[in-house]
Amino acid sequence: MATEILMPALSPTMEEGTLAKWLVKEGDTVSSGDLLAEIETDKATMEFEAVDEGIVGKILIAEGTEGVKVNTPIAVLVEEGEEVGETPSKPAPEAAKPSDAAAEAAPEGGSEKAAAPAASPAPTSDKGERIFATPLARRIAKDKGLDLKQIKGSGPHGRIVKADVEAAKPGAAKPAGEAPKAAATEGAKPAMPAGMGAETVLKMYEGRDFEEMKLDGMRKTIAARLTEAKQTIPHFYLRRDIKLDALMAFRAQLNKELEARSVKLSVNDFIIKACALALQQVPDANAVWAGDRILKLAPSDVAVAVAIEGGLFTPVLKDAHQKSLSALSAEMKDLAARARDRKLAPHEYQGGSFAISNLGMFGIDNFDAVINPPHGGILAVGAGVKKPVVGSDGEVAVATVMSVTLSVDHRVIDGALGAQLLEAIVTNLENPLGMLA
Repeated sequence: MATEILMPALSPTMEEGTLAKWLVKEGDTVSSGDLLAEIETDKATMEFEAVDEGIVGKILIAEGTEGVKVNTPIAVLVEEGEEVGETPSKPAPEAAKPSDAAAEAAPEGGSEKAAAPAASPAPTSDKGERIFATPLARRIAKDKGLDLKQIKGSGPHGRIVKADVEAAKPGAAKPAGEAPKAAATEGAKPAMPAGMGAETVLKMYEGRDFEEMKLDGMRKTIAARLTEAKQTIPHFYLRRDIKLDALMAFRAQLNKELEARSVKLSVNDFIIKACALALQQVPDANAVWAGDRILKLAPSDVAVAVAIEGGLFTPVLKDAHQKSLSALSAEMKDLAARARDRKLAPHEYQGGSFAISNLGMFGIDNFDAVINPPHGGILAVGAGVKKPVVGSDGEVAVATVMSVTLSVDHRVIDGALGAQLLEAIVTNLENPLGMLA
């Protein structure tokens, strides 16, 4: 039986993508795991693998096509001897009603969730009817002990998708119409935040010279996610000055000793380590918002904002509290280089409970960063500058001072807890030798 290959959601925020290049042609035989195409997501260019085996009967979307919506059929797999005209069968009529049309266009699990890359035929029911479900949905159903026969699908042609099985309860059928409604709502989510329309803005600048810049997937995603973050996350801000003289002297000493190993530590490497240890020292702050609950993490997984052309990435250094400064430095350099080449895999920029955004190298004294959901906080780091300070003996001296601002999600971290976290970060940076203990 012919099987549609659907445009996959290859990143958590992907709603559409560009089919950059086909790696197969019509008539090729493919097996599960074979590379089918290169797809440009909102973050990177990624290879797309087959989950079924068969013959590429027809390519429906030409390479180079932009704006292909997630879950749009892009090709058809057929069995040997089968004609392409024998389109993928639909399930029983009751599973594909006209009212499901909006749901068929919705990405599986919504724009913030990864979908199964392609659909494949499911086992038959006791009545001999085929049960249509994506491979991901079948795996989740198996793990949860769900009976697919009792779940109504909200995907294309009534296919059971991830959102359907996640919403279903073991031993109970899913309420009719619930999943399609939810899927349609998520599918209708605007790619861009509300505001002045393009026509309104264009009229304001009639007669002025300007150049229209086309928004790529990354810029659309940044606009939508940061607008959502500022509208939905109750931010509050804590500010501190950090004296860096001890750290700068310690860093110079370490770099001299590490020169033979071609290792050069940056101030940012110390900041990553200080934040990772602070999350262990104040474990209640090592948490994320999960909609209707808080997840308190055991490891310190710290994300670091990396500016690239046209946007930014926040690659995550996992278990940062357990790694040496030289290991963190090497890993950060590798992640930053691959981020600028848009070569990061989704698992390398997803997750984490806390982030760092450092604009000190651009001469910025201080700023307020926007929290990257679902993180509980983000540290905005300014430049280290020479300032007069009053010492413990009352004498005025010159010190290198760095201003930082901790943006906190008040749903996750209250004021006193945020202050404890920032105090731990400051202490670690002003006493760098203690970070090696």
